[in-house]
Amino acid sequence: MLQKPAHIDCIRIFLQGLVQGVGFRPYVYRLANQFNLKGTVCNHNQGVEIFVEGEKSIVDLFLKELYKNLPPRSRIDQTDLEEWNFTGFKDFRIVKSINYLKEITNVSPDIAVCEECLKDREKQPHRISYPFINCTNCGPRFSIIQDIPYDRERTTMKVFQMCDTCTREFSNVSDRRYHAQPIACNLCGPRYTFQPENETISDYEEMVVKVSALLKNGDIVAVKGIGGFHLACDALSEKAVSLLREKKRREEKPFAVMFPDIESIEKYAFLRLGEKELLESWKRPIVILKQRSSLAPSVSNGLNTVGAFLPYMPFHYDIFKRFPHPLVMTSGNLSDEPICISNEHAYEKLSGITSFFVFHNREIANRVDDSVAVIINEKPRIIRRSRGYCPEPVKTNLNLEGIFAAGAELVNSFAIGKDSSAILSQYIGDLKNYDTSLFYKESVQRFNKLFKFNPKLVAHDLHPDYWSTRFAQSIDLPCIEVQHHHAHVAACMAENHLDEKVIGIAFDGTGYGTDGNSWGGEFLVADLSGFERINHFDYYRLPGGDQAVKEPWRIAVALLYKYYGADLLKMDIPFLKEVPKSKLNLVLQALEKRINAPLTSSAGRLFDAVSALTGLCLSSSFQAQAPMLLENAMDPSVDEKYPAGFSKPINLKKLFDGILEDLYNQVPVSIISARFHNTLVDLALCQVNWMAKNFNIHKIVLSGGCFQNAYLLSKLENKLLQSNYQVYSHTAIPTNDGGIALGQMVVAAKRREM
Repeated sequence: MLQKPAHIDCIRIFLQGLVQGVGFRPYVYRLANQFNLKGTVCNHNQGVEIFVEGEKSIVDLFLKELYKNLPPRSRIDQTDLEEWNFTGFKDFRIVKSINYLKEITNVSPDIAVCEECLKDREKQPHRISYPFINCTNCGPRFSIIQDIPYDRERTTMKVFQMCDTCTREFSNVSDRRYHAQPIACNLCGPRYTFQPENETISDYEEMVVKVSALLKNGDIVAVKGIGGFHLACDALSEKAVSLLREKKRREEKPFAVMFPDIESIEKYAFLRLGEKELLESWKRPIVILKQRSSLAPSVSNGLNTVGAFLPYMPFHYDIFKRFPHPLVMTSGNLSDEPICISNEHAYEKLSGITSFFVFHNREIANRVDDSVAVIINEKPRIIRRSRGYCPEPVKTNLNLEGIFAAGAELVNSFAIGKDSSAILSQYIGDLKNYDTSLFYKESVQRFNKLFKFNPKLVAHDLHPDYWSTRFAQSIDLPCIEVQHHHAHVAACMAENHLDEKVIGIAFDGTGYGTDGNSWGGEFLVADLSGFERINHFDYYRLPGGDQAVKEPWRIAVALLYKYYGADLLKMDIPFLKEVPKSKLNLVLQALEKRINAPLTSSAGRLFDAVSALTGLCLSSSFQAQAPMLLENAMDPSVDEKYPAGFSKPINLKKLFDGILEDLYNQVPVSIISARFHNTLVDLALCQVNWMAKNFNIHKIVLSGGCFQNAYLLSKLENKLLQSNYQVYSHTAIPTNDGGIALGQMVVAAKRREM
């Protein structure tokens, strides 16, 4: 061992967080050389390891500066410092990555193309107009990675041999593309091809001109992106959008719209505090905005919101230069199926929708849909967590090692536990769909490989018939069942680093309860290990089971029957006239005889019922359509509510008395909707006040799909805060079933400790 000089400090710095694929090592290298320090920096699959040797005062300055100007996409979650043996380094170097098999580091999400790269396309000779340009601050990451550490030979870029120019840039620590693993140019990188019917066009400029002309003409074009295919058409052409709906078999669900720039978004939508920043962030999610002026009517189908997002690939910018119209950019799939990722699969699946395909030859290793977010109470809330967010881990204070959490049935994502981190998968979708279940299995295998995951314990939903439950039980490992709404509350607790008893409000669609009934309007006293169900909405029936979700009029009839019996047939309620008498009689018979009419306490189905009762939505063509229309119809300036108050269970008859009276008096639906929303807020506040008094708990956790409703969440949060409660809700993890896996995982971890 070399003798350490007295004036020299030798330390090892170990950093964990988002520190790979974001230009972190060259940043450290330049900083170390600025201070004339000696040592090394390297990636391995647990983090970034730095050794520095130098005078103590200089090392201290280096450590202070290290955090000041981090690469724009990086994030440090944890720093470990320790004194180290003197090595006698001659200089400071970036050294080869190290792979410790049992450890992991964060994998960077995919990053939107940066402004510097867009400028380089106009001035670097080998990258003029190059559509796959990237640097250490931008470009594909998760979508191309096949293994870790994140090096080129472990990505789908390995098949593209770097040219001499790219090799020099890649090896030059002063270059912005130093160790940018997807580095490429016109000479050596991936390429687009365009296939209009029986023709193939390889010239990029010609392709862009032709695609722009097709979009201008009202045609539909399939475009391969970062994490999958999009189907694109002119968002101002009703003919084009209607045709896309018909061919995609997506009758009414709103389409996302990509706009050329922020100025064009402001022409069609209002931008509130935080929305511009979220739209322009490197994550580039779809952001739900309030519409200012109309696009083609079929884009949003009567809703006063639009899912807007900005370009994030050079190809998008090139199309908008020639056709600066808002474009519908919806997932390239048939309804409910996973997004297509391979050229061959896209051609097979989408040929019935379009004859025009924009392909490229960079393989997509990991399928990632566009993420969806909304700003509520000035905070970004993730609704669908995928491109730009996945697979960033959720850090906890629990030992999650070896836990696999299977997630829910709808809007599924699963999770794996490494050390104290929960790594959530990208958005998977509806597991009732066969192709989606295959995507789920494939993604589980990829995560196991990518993160060196060896499952020891499995957590799953209480529902015995969920596909995810059956998959979890097939793994042949010890299993822990987690009740659906406990998982919702636990997920929010984990996100907010809570590990104590809380009052949990779970307003959701449906989830299997411990009594065998379907829950969804729940007030719990819960911690991470268990819960007590203190109160809930009074049970009512779902005639036809799942069919009632597709036909909300059935739920409205069931609630009317519960509170008014057969007298409902004498009521002059407009929506009843829209229901065929034969169907109505069958539903009444099912309710009377209690045949295929399971009990539920669901808040989500209550929204369905009121939406049907007011005539807004008798039949639903996509999940949550009825509640969305009800929220959309609301006049937010109305403060009135229907009678509420405390009861066990929560009786809703006074609520329906008020709604029926308003319908008889021809009160506008906008006012009825507002009064209904305000009543739910008041009911929740009454229950919380009672529970806080009786259990001496003042931390309130809000979770479940109903809290995607911006008015409901913001109003309830504000009322609770005004009453001096500490209120916790979701921001980084979906409040819908996309967050269930996180809750399952932390519950399993806590029970394992017991």
